[in-house]
Amino acid sequence: MNNISVSPAWYSEKGLYDDIICSTRIRLARNLADFPFPIKLKEEDRERVQALIFDAFSRIENASEYQSLSVSDLELLGRLILAERGVLTQEMVEKNNTGVVIRGDGKISCTVNFNDHLHLASFSTGLNLQSNYELVSSIDSKLQDSLQFAGMPDFGYLSYRLRDTGTGMKISVMFHLPSLTHSGLESNIFKSLVNSGFDVYACFSTQANKTTKAIGGYYRVSTNSSFPTGETDQIAKISSVATQIMEAEKQARQDLIKNSPTLLKDKIYRALATIKYSRYITLSEGIELISAIKWGKNCNFFTGIEDSTLFALLYRIQSAHLGFVIRS
Repeated sequence: MNNISVSPAWYSEKGLYDDIICSTRIRLARNLADFPFPIKLKEEDRERVQALIFDAFSRIENASEYQSLSVSDLELLGRLILAERGVLTQEMVEKNNTGVVIRGDGKISCTVNFNDHLHLASFSTGLNLQSNYELVSSIDSKLQDSLQFAGMPDFGYLSYRLRDTGTGMKISVMFHLPSLTHSGLESNIFKSLVNSGFDVYACFSTQANKTTKAIGGYYRVSTNSSFPTGETDQIAKISSVATQIMEAEKQARQDLIKNSPTLLKDKIYRALATIKYSRYITLSEGIELISAIKWGKNCNFFTGIEDSTLFALLYRIQSAHLGFVIRS
């Protein structure tokens, strides 16, 4: 097999609070008992771990919805598409020695033998913490009918990285914050988040850890530790933070509409004109333009397009996704 399905994806759906919150991702890190971490695996053990995990997926309910394969069996375009969708890392694309399991709609994915034996993740649009957790947790439970995961009573699940030991859970929420970014108010908020135990990343920038001047004002806020709190506390903590960020963006938006309406409209309507009359747009320009249109729509300057459509465009204008469309 050298292809993977690119059927209608989760990112096309409408989500809760998707005027500001683009998506939610919950990932569980797990390792099989009686095997060393992937960095120490011999080749035959690496193949054995992958086979055990693939077999466990073949036994769960609705197993036919999932595709399981070695990344090395994927053609480059397929690997790059999965990287653009946040399933594979760039290192996994290049090294080619891992495995992947993915559901047809992409809402559930699992990477095999990268840092940990498996990283099980659920994706959804908008703010969808509890449903996302219930989905990924149900798959995790079904896999444990066939697999024994490494853990200790006092520490929880064991992981390659100390901060993933415990629940093994990492929650990431993607925000669109053009008003805060335009007003220069985002940096103090992000400093407070980092001091409170969160990681903040620009979703689109030349450096993965750059958190200022992000292209389009898209940011990702993630929990950075799975220990010692439980899943419920982790979900409650990031839910509270998400609410605070949403309120701050809404207030900044209203302040701009009130105090700088002409400058704001000029920026947004210039974006409309650029989209209408341009013949070639770079990726970074495309992200900025999508952001401006979304910003204008959420300022109620115009209607006729959904937030879910604009979010889906962020994926569809990526190089590999465009390559797939051109090839088809």
